[in-house]
Amino acid sequence: MSDYEIALLGDEFFMREAISQARAAECLGEVPVGAIVVRSGEIVGRGFNSPIGESDPTAHAEIAALRDAARTLGNYRLPGCELFVTLEPCAMCAGAIMHARIARVVYGARDPKTGVHGSVVDLFGVERLNHHTSIVGGVLADECATLLTGFFAERRRKSS
Repeated sequence: MSDYEIALLGDEFFMREAISQARAAECLGEVPVGAIVVRSGEIVGRGFNSPIGESDPTAHAEIAALRDAARTLGNYRLPGCELFVTLEPCAMCAGAIMHARIARVVYGARDPKTGVHGSVVDLFGVERLNHHTSIVGGVLADECATLLTGFFAERRRKSS
């Protein structure tokens, strides 16, 4: 097995952990997005969307996972850490990711409405910014997207 295949298997393993966080959000009636932070192969932070329940527009999965990891590691900077998230980050989350000095982001589904890794804009590619994060998109994309489309289809069904 090549190094690339080994890395992909690791990415899929951790993305499945992020998907389990997304399912937790869905159980609470939140948009099913989940995230985890990993350092040296160990999960150090977990989070899922909760802006409705917390009445907090910043309560995105990435922010929750970054906060949890920062508490776990005792540092607001998270160098050497990777963030796995089921949906392409938005501008707010991208800013937090860069400020936390996350080394690598792995996401599942693209977000054509608010995604900032090329779907709408590419904030991660702006050369003038002082921190650059490596990005991998599309890991278990179909499974991540199905969670979201199913959630919104059910919401539409209930409202009609």
